[in-house]
Amino acid sequence: MDEASGVLVAVSLLLGALILVLLLRRKTPSGKEPQAAEEVADRPADDHDVNGETTGKTSIQKKQKPHQRSRKEKPQQHNFTHPLLAAALKGHSGSISCLDFSSNGKYLASCSDDRTVRIWSIKDFLEREHRCLRANVELDHATLVCFYPDSRAFIVWLANGDTIRVFNMTKKEDGSFAYVAAPEDFPKQHKATVISIGVADTGKFIMTASSDTTILIWDLKGEVLATINTNQMNNAFAAVSPCGRFVASCGFTPDVKVWEVCFSKSGDFREVARAFELKGHTAGVYSFSFSNDSRRMATVSKDGTWKLWDTDVEYKKQQDPYLLLTGKCEVAEPCRITLSPDARALAISCSTSIFVYNTREGKEEERFENVHGEHITDLAFDVNSRFLVSCGDRAIRVFHNTAGYRAVVEEMKVLLKKATNESTRQRLQQQITNAQNSLESIYGKGN
Repeated sequence: MDEASGVLVAVSLLLGALILVLLLRRKTPSGKEPQAAEEVADRPADDHDVNGETTGKTSIQKKQKPHQRSRKEKPQQHNFTHPLLAAALKGHSGSISCLDFSSNGKYLASCSDDRTVRIWSIKDFLEREHRCLRANVELDHATLVCFYPDSRAFIVWLANGDTIRVFNMTKKEDGSFAYVAAPEDFPKQHKATVISIGVADTGKFIMTASSDTTILIWDLKGEVLATINTNQMNNAFAAVSPCGRFVASCGFTPDVKVWEVCFSKSGDFREVARAFELKGHTAGVYSFSFSNDSRRMATVSKDGTWKLWDTDVEYKKQQDPYLLLTGKCEVAEPCRITLSPDARALAISCSTSIFVYNTREGKEEERFENVHGEHITDLAFDVNSRFLVSCGDRAIRVFHNTAGYRAVVEEMKVLLKKATNESTRQRLQQQITNAQNSLESIYGKGN
């Protein structure tokens, strides 16, 4: 009986071993261990470098169908073509929220939720390849960016840190340049979301504006010099004038308020004083823009109009700005306006489209529809009034400012008829020729 029991146990063990072997072979027919297959699956087949980190997550199922993986990780780029499109700057892997041109006319800064700021060379806009320097925003991302007056540094507003971070240009050992963040960020001060930042071209102060009614004036070291209550229910937009003297804001109320930031002759901060207001709209103002000499301003409102103003006034003698022109336009949030630095053209972005007007008659010169796959978040002319740029998705669209060139031709022809001095006539004729040559090269000699 004991011998029979022993034989039965041995047979049972043998059968169990055979069943186990069969099961293992069914699971791993190639003879490889299951763990090795998981490791292969964890290695992405097509990595994309973002901020120095490798992105791309794969599973066994996704590896078998790579087209599904690529659609999930990299949404299809919005395609847009137009005869006046000079370039599309592509490099960001996230949505771009803000643009800023350097005052020396050489660079364009862009920031995105991909945790980078990119500095583009304007001289490459018409080239096939568009070079840029990348600055990483560690542990955060920037929603706003603005150059310093020397064009060798810039500030950003941190989305999660709710404060300013400064980046300075440095020269590396190999002779190349890079932007490096300052050791410390500015202290937190705002209680609401910051919507606008700016740096005075004088280099004397920084402005930040939040969506409540607060504007802060800072020195360049991060100390708050003054707090402004705009009393506009809420702020929609704010900016520093190119001359560096004024700060302006708009919002729920149908006006734009402008203050002068005053300093002593020795450079010490004195006060912020009310300068003037732009009154004439019948509904809240979405946005405004200054000309390069701060003598003109343009505004766009919920009332469906844009206005051009002469702000070269003696406001200390209670002189009000003059309304020069009113035009009708399509408006829908978000809505931005930008005035060319020479004040000869203005552009308005509405949702995903852009409308360009001349400022002599208010005539619509160009219309670009469905420019971006998402709402346009920023719009700007370069400092030489040659290009108009916009952002809204992962690309920056660069347009030729043909409205500006045509305005130069018309304006110079009028002046040429009045000119009596031969040298003046030659100078005006040369400006006409240069503008006509630019239009010719853009449209082609056949047009």
